[in-house]
Amino acid sequence: MRILTGIQPSGKLHWGNYFGAMQPSIAMQDQGETFIFIAQYHALTTVRDGAALRQSARDVALDFLACGLDPNKACLFRQADVPEVHELAWLLSTVTPMGLLERCHSYKDKLARGISANHGLFAYPVLMAADILAYQSDCVPVGRDQKQHVEVTRDIAAKFNQAFNCEVFKMPEPRISESVAVIPGLDGQKMSKSYNNTIGLFEDPKTVKQKIMRIETDSTPLEEPKNPDACRVFALYKLFANEAEQAEMRENYLRGGYGYGHAKKALLEIYTRTFAPFREKRLELEANPKLVDDILAAGADKARAVARQTLDAARLACGLD
Repeated sequence: MRILTGIQPSGKLHWGNYFGAMQPSIAMQDQGETFIFIAQYHALTTVRDGAALRQSARDVALDFLACGLDPNKACLFRQADVPEVHELAWLLSTVTPMGLLERCHSYKDKLARGISANHGLFAYPVLMAADILAYQSDCVPVGRDQKQHVEVTRDIAAKFNQAFNCEVFKMPEPRISESVAVIPGLDGQKMSKSYNNTIGLFEDPKTVKQKIMRIETDSTPLEEPKNPDACRVFALYKLFANEAEQAEMRENYLRGGYGYGHAKKALLEIYTRTFAPFREKRLELEANPKLVDDILAAGADKARAVARQTLDAARLACGLD
């Protein structure tokens, strides 16, 4: 099984990125041939600072490696190092209906939030389809809000195969972890840089503490029982905690005499404990930039070899050989 996932370097990665994409992808490196790419071209729809994009791409690589990605098991690379994907995106665009793109939730959502429409934003799903199809991916771990893009990819692949009477592309399947489908942010909305409600993976401890302490909660008094299933502090705590730890905090909520301040301190403690070895590993990687460069270069070489085979087959089907 070949697994593919990508993540945008549009800023510092946060808890939503980790539990929604990074952790599931890293866990899958033992389940099949895993490709993980840093989606620089996708980030260009919103990022207009070259130096910031360059650093963010570096940070994404550091974060994945620090959090457990093994370059001997998974292929980590930068999207910009595989130019074959862009020719493939054009070939796919010639069979992609306008209506299909106009119906994409991501595009409509960004317009609704006041983001200016441009071709990159509109054609985003075609490039995403090229990213997925270039590596003949079987499985694509995504959040529930990204499931539609995999469905669009399947539609585009089917249209290409039908239009050119070929079997160039296989049909990828989305894989969604129901337990972490949506990660709540500080304000209760989905955790997203767009909403400015995130907690960074490797922010300084003081900032993390400040953010956790300002997570919005209701006004239930300290002494009264509380509903853990309606509390975003408990929802975040569950992401880090094992079953016994979750059960203990749930009992504390239901018993009463346990305040949201107590829960926030417990959340800070379990995050700090969980990420302590990741922080140490990241510092080691930052001190050895050549190692990171070599990992990304090796990943790009492997990714390009696979993408080249797919592009050659697509060119042959189109009559461009």
